[in-house]
Amino acid sequence: MKETKQPAMTGRQQLRVFVRLLTYLKPHKLSITIALLLLILTITGGIVGPLLIQSFIDNHLVTLDFGRAGIIRLLAAYVTVQLTVVIISYFQSIRFQRLALKIIQQLRIDAFTKVQGLGMRYFDKTPAGGIVSRVTNDTEAIKEMFVSVVVTFLQAIFGIIGVYIALFSLDASLALYSLVLLPLFAILVAVYRHYSADFYQDIRERLSQLNGKISESLSGMGMIQAFRQEKRLADEFGTINDGHYRAGRRNIKFDSLLLGPFIDLLYTAAVVSTLAYFGFASLSSAVDVGVIYAFTTLLSRLFQPIQQVMNRLSIFQQALVSASRVFALIDETDMEPVQKAAGSASITDGTIVFDHVTFSYDGKNDVLKNITFTANAGETVALVGHTGSGKSSIINLLMRFYEYEHGSITIDGRSLKSYPPEELRSKVGLVLQDPFMFYGDIESNIRLHNAEMTSESVRAAAEFVQASSFIRQLEGGYAHKVMERGATLSSGQRQLIAFARTMAADPKILVLDEATANIDTETEIAIQASLQKMRKGRTTIAIAHRLSTIQDAELILVLHKGEIAERGTHQELLRQKGLYYKMYQLQNGQTA
Repeated sequence: MKETKQPAMTGRQQLRVFVRLLTYLKPHKLSITIALLLLILTITGGIVGPLLIQSFIDNHLVTLDFGRAGIIRLLAAYVTVQLTVVIISYFQSIRFQRLALKIIQQLRIDAFTKVQGLGMRYFDKTPAGGIVSRVTNDTEAIKEMFVSVVVTFLQAIFGIIGVYIALFSLDASLALYSLVLLPLFAILVAVYRHYSADFYQDIRERLSQLNGKISESLSGMGMIQAFRQEKRLADEFGTINDGHYRAGRRNIKFDSLLLGPFIDLLYTAAVVSTLAYFGFASLSSAVDVGVIYAFTTLLSRLFQPIQQVMNRLSIFQQALVSASRVFALIDETDMEPVQKAAGSASITDGTIVFDHVTFSYDGKNDVLKNITFTANAGETVALVGHTGSGKSSIINLLMRFYEYEHGSITIDGRSLKSYPPEELRSKVGLVLQDPFMFYGDIESNIRLHNAEMTSESVRAAAEFVQASSFIRQLEGGYAHKVMERGATLSSGQRQLIAFARTMAADPKILVLDEATANIDTETEIAIQASLQKMRKGRTTIAIAHRLSTIQDAELILVLHKGEIAERGTHQELLRQKGLYYKMYQLQNGQTA
């Protein structure tokens, strides 16, 4: 599964992305105003310094006027300006850094919140590593833009304005000629932006692929080592990594050619032209040495922010590409199914009705075809069938992981779509074949941070499913540390915790997706009584491969290629001697 390649952005798209990024500044108007004022003061101080030196050269050094009072005043003014600039620069930098962190903090919250609300269809087609890359690496690239690029751009803008004001005050004619530098800078930026967009798009996508491969390798490390796939994965990672290296090298060559040499060439030409101008001017009239010094120094101050801007254009371009990827995630429309809540609808009895439901994951191939059945309140309906027959798809629809368009599903006579999400999630309990364990402890994994659930309720639920005996044997008991995905617990222990987690919420409808598949025979026998208690008074939909676990179900549906091939009780299906009978005979033969 590869992440969809995005086309390179046009100039208009880049502008839209940049403007959208700037909208994150709105809540921080006061901080921005203060930061800009501090920035203007530092730039002003940087321009005043050369002018003070020019005054010293022309009024004291050239005229040999070394009056102590005048020189001390200039020296004091110069030192004061420089110290003030240093202090103000510190606070200005802190302001902009804090702003950048706050913006990225909000951007990451927006992206992560959006991920929580995306539908399962999106995760089916998007690698997890690609999503991680957008929320982490891409937002980090945007932070760099706000930390260095935006500040540099502002410094350049205010700096250029300030320098030109000073230049016109020194020599209006030469300052007017030097304005030709501005369109040259603009052309250089436009050329760079045009050609670098493709490069950075390629780099970010290859970085996303790297994250995806790392994520896949870490999550499947057990299988990789068991089947000796280390070399294959290392080769695949090496191929992606080499592609990322080549893309980065191509970009470095482009940067090295366009950014440094061209700016140096323009600066050299500007200084030579300035000196030539004053040289010719000196043939007809006297030229103040201080003016020459101030003019050339201010030109360097003009090129300094331009050089910084050009050096950071690569960061800016990367940030725009990264921002487009993050905004693409935030703007994703493949959301989880929307509940059209009708007032305070609540699940009371738990009667479930599937009425001619047809469903497709891709919109082309139906995985469920005309599914119709009723699970009356308190009854157990079991779903059996070979892999790919549609059992899990029925549960996916009942849990509202996917939207269905054809047919209807009702609970207590109301459409499944009409219940508030909170009601649906609290009244429908799900136990998966491979339960997910969160990092934390045993109690938090049962409680799931439900503040209303007491420790007594957690222990009662564990006792109910007979999980308390093994929990008490763990170091720390209910405070026992659970590592990522519950790696230190056995499959059976994780499953029992999942049972306790579900029962602690006291659902009205119970959904069991191969809930005993990972439990050994001895443990399975021990919890059958608990399962009976769990199912008592609750409508239960159970997927089962072990037919022995669902023989007492009021209704068994045998699925085949997305259709209900047979239905009935255990004994009725055996008498039909169809698919169920063959499955039962096969399992008995295997266990004999």
